[in-house]
Amino acid sequence: MMSVGTPLMWVSFAAFVLVALVVDFLAMRNQGAHKVTMAEAAVWSLIWVAVSFVFVALLWWYLGGLGSDATARGMANVKALEFVTGYLVEKALAVDNIFVFLMVFTYFSVPAEFQKRVLMVGILGALVLRAVMIFAGAWLIARFDWVLYIFGAFLVFTGVKMWWAAGQEPDLESNPALKWIRKHMRIAPDFDGEKFFTVVNGAKLATPLFVVILLIGIVDIVFAVDSIPAIFAITTDPFIVLTSNVFAILGLRAMYFLLAGLHDKFHLLTYGLAIVLILIGAKMLLVDVYHIPVAWSLAATVTVLAATMVLSLYVPARGYPGGAYPFKAKHEKGGDKAK
Repeated sequence: MMSVGTPLMWVSFAAFVLVALVVDFLAMRNQGAHKVTMAEAAVWSLIWVAVSFVFVALLWWYLGGLGSDATARGMANVKALEFVTGYLVEKALAVDNIFVFLMVFTYFSVPAEFQKRVLMVGILGALVLRAVMIFAGAWLIARFDWVLYIFGAFLVFTGVKMWWAAGQEPDLESNPALKWIRKHMRIAPDFDGEKFFTVVNGAKLATPLFVVILLIGIVDIVFAVDSIPAIFAITTDPFIVLTSNVFAILGLRAMYFLLAGLHDKFHLLTYGLAIVLILIGAKMLLVDVYHIPVAWSLAATVTVLAATMVLSLYVPARGYPGGAYPFKAKHEKGGDKAK
């Protein structure tokens, strides 16, 4: 599979990610447990978005965006568009991811000052998971091009499922993963600071914070299964797929604290995400019939997401104001909610 990524570009990108994670972990350790303010989250969100666009600008320049070679300029323009489209799709899917994080934190009553550590560990796990899944996906597509049809059908199915689940109240209590954890682990009744394990009456127990970490990890896996096919529908270049994913994830923690208090404002966004997934899946299924330009994919994604966000401000919310996916939803049965 052809990729614009040279060994130097791969090494440089890996070094940047490592430095960014080290700086983030050191800053978190020095700050200790504290509640992230809206202003702090907004500043860091803007920084990560700015860094992402600086990266794509450097990539465009490096590939010959300003050169005299028309072929190189064309390649630079295409790869820059692929990165921006992939980044936007991953960022949009991360918003629904954030709504599920919020639901888990609320269910376990996780203090705001402890949430940032959980998110940081979750982000680290997500980066490793995405890298493994992206390289596995690239390997499969390079050897079995029909896998693209499976990805496309899966995205359409996921979009329909997400549309159906939107607006329904999630039932975390009935989630199979949580039931399994409770059955196989001894869990302490209370938090012990930011510790994942504690000792109660001489017995070592997992704290509720550790259970939250496990559930966040499961959420990461579920959303990775959706987002990886979505980005491969935009580009099959492993370098663009990985970099757009990683930059979207690196800003996830700041974006969570920025959007956590606004989740009820964008209650229709999940419907927009469902439409985007269906459109991207259809694009992948039609790849041998008609090649839809990346610019069209970008325009459709921006239009759908912007429209649902604007409509959210004018259409009253009904039911649960966030994405219920991937957790099972409660249903009305005989006027009473199923327990």
